[in-house]
Amino acid sequence: MEVTEGHVTLSIPEARHGASEGAGDDVFYNPTQELNRDVTVAVLGAVADGECPGIEAGTGSYLDAMAASGIRGLRAADAGWDTTCVDIDDEAVALARENFANNDLDGECVRANANAHMHESWHDVVDLDPFGTPIPFLDAACNSARDLLCVTATDTAPLCGAHFESGVRKYGTVPRNTDFHSEMGVRVLLSACVRTAARYDVAATPVLTHATSHYVRTYLALDTGAQRANAKIDDLGYVDWCRECLWRVCSKGLIADPHDACPHCGGDVQTAGPIWLGDTHGAGFVAAVRERVTDGMGSAKRARKLLDRLGGELHEPTHYDQHELYGLWGEPAIGMDEFLDELRAAGHEASRSHYGGTTFKTPASVEEIRDAVL
Repeated sequence: MEVTEGHVTLSIPEARHGASEGAGDDVFYNPTQELNRDVTVAVLGAVADGECPGIEAGTGSYLDAMAASGIRGLRAADAGWDTTCVDIDDEAVALARENFANNDLDGECVRANANAHMHESWHDVVDLDPFGTPIPFLDAACNSARDLLCVTATDTAPLCGAHFESGVRKYGTVPRNTDFHSEMGVRVLLSACVRTAARYDVAATPVLTHATSHYVRTYLALDTGAQRANAKIDDLGYVDWCRECLWRVCSKGLIADPHDACPHCGGDVQTAGPIWLGDTHGAGFVAAVRERVTDGMGSAKRARKLLDRLGGELHEPTHYDQHELYGLWGEPAIGMDEFLDELRAAGHEASRSHYGGTTFKTPASVEEIRDAVL
């Protein structure tokens, strides 16, 4: 069967035995990730135009480290990047080559172990989009990438603390299953990326990050130097969170100093970390990416909505869910626009967040939020 995405058309195995679209004996193409790929193409466009701080304008080499059908590499090549696709599976490599040929696009399709390839070669942009956790590939990716590292993680349960032991084991941190679980997933992944890069004296700066549906996606601009890497480590820290009243506090530093009990209600406090407490995106870069979303992209409407929401999002390390708060207070919720207006009228910064329709960010405490809206 053939599928068109962006300006490219690719052949993929016919679905068999009731499998989902794009699935044969193995899954080569995931249609639900089109939003992810559309945003990636827009990111590559913004980088090429010199909109990403610290990265020179122009296209360069792009590595799709888990090629499968080659769709990511195809779309990068169509955007003008010198593309290499790597996959360990012979059938995947053959399919990727066929798709490049059918679209009259240049690209190298290599059968190789992704880690071996990344340890042996450099690329301006490295894109990791594995099934599950990217952790087994991060060290090699930090060795290979020169300007930009793109990472997808689909194991949201370990990232968010719902599968606690798996999260600890894979990400080398303590995740917690909180009311801001999507944010926890984002900051656990970023912590792992920043710490891995720092081991190689590389400073990794998140320039765009989003948690959408079943995955977290981040783009990190890279710079070399031990002092720059040290500065990124300084943005790691811990969050203490009360499961009873939803109080929380963040503190930077690699040594935890957890609260024994909630200072507000005396309830049980959980501590998560080290997680990333710095900015997860740059508003200027997000705006530049948004400008490069085209009408020909299949998820253009969703991508623009996501980037609009993300660009206006405050940089607070946690978010609240309005419905969770009103449930805690035993009160009926008001409309989100009215809710945020009342918070701002009380002197608190506030913004929607991209995690859901009732999620928002503010530096105000739970008590201050209640006083402002009730």
